[in-house]
Amino acid sequence: MADAAKKSVKGPKHTMCRRVGYCLWGKANCPTNSRTVKDKNGNDTQSKDRTYPAGQHGPTKRRGKLSTYGELLLEKQKLRTYYNVSEKQLRFLYEAAKKGQGVTGDRLNAALEMRLMTVVYRSGLTPTIFAARQAVSHGHILVDGKVVDRASYRVKAGQVISISETRSPIIAAIAKDNDVPVPSFMGREKGDIKVTILHEPQPEEIVNNIDVTKVVEFYAR
Repeated sequence: MADAAKKSVKGPKHTMCRRVGYCLWGKANCPTNSRTVKDKNGNDTQSKDRTYPAGQHGPTKRRGKLSTYGELLLEKQKLRTYYNVSEKQLRFLYEAAKKGQGVTGDRLNAALEMRLMTVVYRSGLTPTIFAARQAVSHGHILVDGKVVDRASYRVKAGQVISISETRSPIIAAIAKDNDVPVPSFMGREKGDIKVTILHEPQPEEIVNNIDVTKVVEFYAR
């Protein structure tokens, strides 16, 4: 296994978005979206959307039809990128989901959603999944009032995830300004710097625009 496959997402964050032609996280500042930027003279201008793969030949490269294996691999890579997990972590979660009762794909999605890093991002305590990983690893995130610095920590129903305003004032200020809709299995009031997990996420409550059945099929090959 290549070293790159063992790690979480590194380098440019929207490389996969450009490859598939849209932003995985629905962010307006993704290179796949046209947006207002400053030119070299400081004037506002519209950037071109870059809905093509990165690299010298990206703009002219034709999107060929993927093989069945290629489609499964791409969906797995999208899932890895979306949740910012390593290949090793994703396979571990798949193996655990396969052993439990119920639909493997639904259990895999739920396990990814209940990782502390994902909860921090989904709840709006940080603006991106990458910022969520950094906030957790740097000790800015509290679970039931105690610092937890493991991004992979599995959050349980009833637990409260928060940021200490005195300990982490800058992170707390960012969280207060990040007013985003939260999933129905979480509870967070506008402007709060804490979120409560109301219950385990149900399949219909998880929206990631990824066909997890193809990911399961990829690992089951």
